[in-house]
Amino acid sequence: MALYSEKVMDHFRNPRNVGKIDDADGVGEVGNAKCGDIMKIYLKIENDIIVDVKFNTFGCGSAIASSSMATELIKGKPLSKALELTNKAVAEALDGLPAHKLHCSVLAEEAIRAAIKDYYDKNGISYDKAQFPDPSEEHDHFEED
Repeated sequence: MALYSEKVMDHFRNPRNVGKIDDADGVGEVGNAKCGDIMKIYLKIENDIIVDVKFNTFGCGSAIASSSMATELIKGKPLSKALELTNKAVAEALDGLPAHKLHCSVLAEEAIRAAIKDYYDKNGISYDKAQFPDPSEEHDHFEED
């Protein structure tokens, strides 16, 4: 059996939504010091809907594929739906990731949350702080030794 699914390979070889939005409404950047992956997500939001999303990821193929898939899953969706996106949903949409690469889907979830939080902060929109846990406290729960 192949280590990576066809969907992971497709999103790695042909990533969707790569780039930067210069006038982004929200930007989120997260990284994992253990593996060196860094993800940056840019959101363009109109009437509470993500009308455009781009990403720049420095990392392995799984990190790029996770970023690509995550952006596809939230594009055109209301912010409330984007906040419901989990790393598990990203991994499932990619037809799975190897256990030692699950942290890549976690980074995608965290980058989206960070971008939405940035949007809320910039616009003085109140939110439940519990929706935005500190990513630095989260990673070790998903790491495989």
